[in-house]
Amino acid sequence: MKKIRTLILGAAGRDFHNFNVIYKDNSDYEVIAFTATQIPDIDDRKYPAALAGELYPDGIPILAEDKLENIIKEKDIELCVLSYSDLSDNTVMELGSRVNTAGADFTMLGAGRTMVKSSKPLIAVCAVRTGCGKSQTTRRVVEILQAAGKKVVAIRHPMPYGDLIAQKVQRFADIEDLKKHNCTIEEMEEYEPHIKMGNVIYAGVDYEAILREAEKEADIILWDGGNNDTSFYKPDLTITVVDPHRPGHELSYYPGQTNLRLADAVVINKIDSAYPEDVDEVRANIRSVNPDAVIIDAASPVTVDNPSIITGANVLVVEDGPTLTHGDMEYGAGYIAAEKFGAADYVDPRPFAVGTIIDTYEKYYADREEAYILPAMGYGEDQMKDLQQTINAADCDVVIIATPIDLSRIIKINKPVVKVGYDLQEIGKPDLPEVLRSFIE
Repeated sequence: MKKIRTLILGAAGRDFHNFNVIYKDNSDYEVIAFTATQIPDIDDRKYPAALAGELYPDGIPILAEDKLENIIKEKDIELCVLSYSDLSDNTVMELGSRVNTAGADFTMLGAGRTMVKSSKPLIAVCAVRTGCGKSQTTRRVVEILQAAGKKVVAIRHPMPYGDLIAQKVQRFADIEDLKKHNCTIEEMEEYEPHIKMGNVIYAGVDYEAILREAEKEADIILWDGGNNDTSFYKPDLTITVVDPHRPGHELSYYPGQTNLRLADAVVINKIDSAYPEDVDEVRANIRSVNPDAVIIDAASPVTVDNPSIITGANVLVVEDGPTLTHGDMEYGAGYIAAEKFGAADYVDPRPFAVGTIIDTYEKYYADREEAYILPAMGYGEDQMKDLQQTINAADCDVVIIATPIDLSRIIKINKPVVKVGYDLQEIGKPDLPEVLRSFIE
């Protein structure tokens, strides 16, 4: 029977997982290529033969999504499989229309179809958008389970931007492991907090192989989701985080609404800094699609290591990169800290931007008059250098860093630095200990 010529639309993560669990050894399909978007400098590569399996002895090329129509026509593509996350419903349909117009079918795989079953109890922490607060929610879950005497092993959503063969299965238990695996800033932001809690975290490319390694040392597996993607594993408990700073997004982003509908418990985060009417809108939207979910109210109050030097200063605010780019947020914890502690003014980073940081502003901030926030982009060594040069050139008194790691440990900053932190705090009942107690019992 003729194989279906297939193109997997991705961003170096979900696309590789979908291939591994659905298409790798499936002789009904011929995966002609992956496409890449969102993450810089990952196109013009290959998914290597060592990971692609016997059906693909030459590996599989990775091409730029902006050439989608040409790829479909030139390579006689019959099927395109959407395999990346944090897309508005309009963007999903626009992609589908482009694919259909070029002559191919367009599909989205069901969440359950791509979930690998674990032999250990498994909790998934997901979200409806990038930047909702999955990281602090995950840390809170780990804290509660560790206090109950459980050995928790976390598995993080993929960020394989380097040597894919070397990244097949990665284990992080010590800060030195970050250097060993040549981690980007984005990777360190996710792994380092777990390490500091004394927790082991895995990541990589082959998520069935990763799971089998994690099971060897865990009482409970914790899926630490990325963007608003669905879990790669079949969960026994799903916790989904929503953000009242972006009311309505919980019903209008893919696959965030899927996570909302799958949730056993929903955390409404950032209540302390959101408008009450926006919190009410989000709460009503949760109830409209998942009336049985437990709703947990929570805050993520900011802490600052040296607030006095913010007061009256001209500040450069450096925020978590993905939250401000494809996450569509205009500000984060750094801006909130600057407001709280009385910064005099905000420095616009754009006149000082260099290299790939200029590209970031052109791609994500072209329609914004103001851009007083610097996304901490660091997908590779060159981009880290561009970020360092941009920060050091900025005409400011203080740099406020609101990334999950100490950025000044990674790059050299020539100005006073203030580090912003944030942890999840439940408000009232029900709370996460109550939900997790029921799960453990």
